[in-house]
Amino acid sequence: MNSVHDSGLVVAPETDRTSSIRRPRGLVGAGLIAALVAVSATTLAAALAQAVGVDFEVPDGGEAIPLSGFAVVTGFFSVVGIVIAVVLLRWSARPAVRFVWVTVSLTAISLVPPLLAGADAATAIALIGLHVLPATVMIPTLARCLRSRTR
Repeated sequence: MNSVHDSGLVVAPETDRTSSIRRPRGLVGAGLIAALVAVSATTLAAALAQAVGVDFEVPDGGEAIPLSGFAVVTGFFSVVGIVIAVVLLRWSARPAVRFVWVTVSLTAISLVPPLLAGADAATAIALIGLHVLPATVMIPTLARCLRSRTR
């Protein structure tokens, strides 16, 4: 005897469908390539800024920020962005949207210290640009990867 609610359809378990779609391997690979691009672009932009006279000296520390410092910090926070993307891919129903909200918010927060550090205007503007540059590389790349993995 058939139940009124029995449709006769057999549906694969939800985990089978999502496990093949939501694997982070491609996301991490694309993120690492984007991180290399972001590190290179930021370091090059910092070198160009130094060439035109920006000293990157912050009065609190008294020392100028070295080019290697830009590369290391950009690489570190790019990896943090990849980790955020992987976590959201795993635990969020809308990972791309949430990723954009989180990372744009964190980028906006990162713009505050250059303004409060007491550096001259050229250094502050250059530092703000050097925060925005890697964000414009990383955020769209990872968001695009997240969108393609959740469709």
